[in-house]
Amino acid sequence: MKTKMLLYLPLILILCSCRVDIENNAAEKWKNEIIKTERNFANMAGEEGIAKAFMTYAAEDAVVMRNNVLVIGKKNLAKHFEKQSSGPKDEKLSWKPDFVDVSASGDLAYTYGHFTYAYTDSTGTKIESSGVFHTVWKRQADGSWRFVWD
Repeated sequence: MKTKMLLYLPLILILCSCRVDIENNAAEKWKNEIIKTERNFANMAGEEGIAKAFMTYAAEDAVVMRNNVLVIGKKNLAKHFEKQSSGPKDEKLSWKPDFVDVSASGDLAYTYGHFTYAYTDSTGTKIESSGVFHTVWKRQADGSWRFVWD
């Protein structure tokens, strides 16, 4: 019996170590997907506008907090942006995550980092504010990532 245990023990250890490698590879793959998604999201905001980017990357059940008010659902998010359509024409929002993590199951992720929002006011003065963002991402049925919290 002890001999059989000694024979199986190395096999068990090898199989367990392979599983850890597979999990680590999957986690890295998912983190890279999120980094790419964040980059594409930020690029779209810079090139095609903030509203379009947020509407493209929002999940149907997305929630955003703006000025201490929750905007719940993609339909309400669209209304929020419609109200702001008379805002500055040269507004720019840029960001980059400083940290990314993904759940072990690969269906949820979160990022945080720094953002900068800039525009020119009616007097021609350049206004810039910066802060910290936090985004929660959820993998959709089609395999894409959409934010559910921002």
